[in-house]
Amino acid sequence: MKFVSYEVDGRASYGLVRDGQIVDLGARFGETSPDLKSFITEEGWQERCKALLETETGDYSYDSVKQLPVIPNPEKILCVALNYHDHIAEADKALPGGREVPKYPVMFARMPDSVTGHNQDIERPKVSTHLDFEAEMAVVIGKPTPRYVKPEDALQYVFGYSAMNEGSVRDYQFHSRQLTPGKNFYHSGSIGPWLVTADEIPDPQVLDIEFRLNGKVLQKANTSDMIFSVAALITYITEWIPLKPGDIIASGTMGGVGFTREPPIFMKPGDRAEVEISKIGLLVNDIIDEV
Repeated sequence: MKFVSYEVDGRASYGLVRDGQIVDLGARFGETSPDLKSFITEEGWQERCKALLETETGDYSYDSVKQLPVIPNPEKILCVALNYHDHIAEADKALPGGREVPKYPVMFARMPDSVTGHNQDIERPKVSTHLDFEAEMAVVIGKPTPRYVKPEDALQYVFGYSAMNEGSVRDYQFHSRQLTPGKNFYHSGSIGPWLVTADEIPDPQVLDIEFRLNGKVLQKANTSDMIFSVAALITYITEWIPLKPGDIIASGTMGGVGFTREPPIFMKPGDRAEVEISKIGLLVNDIIDEV
């Protein structure tokens, strides 16, 4: 199944996607589940959705609504740096002091309003021209996840997967050793085009992932190349905090990012950024300047 969060007629909602149409779940279940994050915690959501897919053709065209991030209100967006060997190699050459293969996942956090949805504009901030791209697979947690989850048990807590452009304002990222400013500019990244349920992707470590800028391929890898798998990331994170439904893990980007290139390539107004992941789909965003 594919789920989306969106706005239509001035109303925020969520729904199922099938054949370019959206079955509006918010209109049907909004009194008890006002958003997708709450809906996926309800017992029997699978049966409800299967029944609707058998009987309903759709309430809206997918292209007629404003797409929001698949989970607009996550409690946590936890991101992984340096999770592909080729990205570590390019960062090692480009950054003062270099970078080594980490023994443990390198983690940082993003705020929910730092990302937008599919077909929405990514904003280059007024204070920088160094808006970089990072194609990643996003992992959405589907049920309360306790502390100290074992790797062999970790994937049972995943609701689904999406694509992410984890846009980074590089000069602000490197103002100090703290990544937070450069990773949290308003609408500097995106998540979409929808959320594909985990039953359709039993193994998240076999997916092709690609980033294109104006049609040119700049990043290309397979999630099998990740240093820390999705299961390993969940295990590590739950050593320090539990996870909750709707929490998002951005699993890291591969080599080819813009700031390491000669000359550097940054996203600019008029560009079109695309992240495509097999079995998930194509996330598209145009780049604009902050007004």
